[in-house]
Amino acid sequence: MPKVKTKSSAKKRFKLTGTGKIKRKHAFKSHILTKKSKKRKRALTHFGQVDAADLGNIKACLNM
Repeated sequence: MPKVKTKSSAKKRFKLTGTGKIKRKHAFKSHILTKKSKKRKRALTHFGQVDAADLGNIKACLNM
């Protein structure tokens, strides 16, 4: 039976924390930043956690 490959897109977007949770970056921080407030851009800088509803799909993409 062949090896199961990890999805390259998921590998680049998600990281596993030490406690087993999956962290992600926020969207809307790449361009058109002039109309966004400093507070909003600063909040988007920090990492977030993957929601429980999406956890199964992401774990399947990462082969966990």
